[in-house]
Amino acid sequence: MTQHDHDHDHDHEHSELDATELRVRALQTVLTQKGYVDPAALDVLIDTYQTRIGPRNGARVVARAWSDPAFFDWLVRDATAAIASMTYTGRQGEHIVAVPNTDKVHNMVVCTLCSCYPWPVLGLPPTWYKSAPYRSRAVRDPRGVLADFGVSLPPGQEIRVWDSTAELRYLVIPQRPAGTGHLDQEQLAALVTRDSMIGAGLPKSPGAAS
Repeated sequence: MTQHDHDHDHDHEHSELDATELRVRALQTVLTQKGYVDPAALDVLIDTYQTRIGPRNGARVVARAWSDPAFFDWLVRDATAAIASMTYTGRQGEHIVAVPNTDKVHNMVVCTLCSCYPWPVLGLPPTWYKSAPYRSRAVRDPRGVLADFGVSLPPGQEIRVWDSTAELRYLVIPQRPAGTGHLDQEQLAALVTRDSMIGAGLPKSPGAAS
């Protein structure tokens, strides 16, 4: 586990493909050419797991932590068990650590070696998370990376970068937005974004969730 101050460069589409991605693309090309796979249907399936189903699990975990102090304490103490109690388990989620944001510390997650990511709570990793620019700049200039994402933090707020590994993955617990005391857990979950659980973004403000 490493902690660094971090900034990130947002050259998403020009990152190098790793060996697994090359194999997947080659397989997709062959299956498409043989008529076994509809590329449009495949795109919909990937989008569903990358931006909808997976992140919604994590959003519900965060929303429960925001509204249930006992669960928040459990999540910080043993995230793997707390998350499993909500039935979000599976590969890439065997060992998860939850790191809460505070007024003094903003947490951010990267995988400097590849793209280790907590699939059961966040779905598939986004393209930018796997990109070489993000992986390198996140540990060198995190504040700059956040600026690329449109996030501006107070100058005195520390940025702590956590390096995921094959053995350990991280979930950021973003700070609960002000003015949400009247919202129930489902309404709170609608404010939690995937990027806020990586630390590359912030939750939506009340009224901004569709």
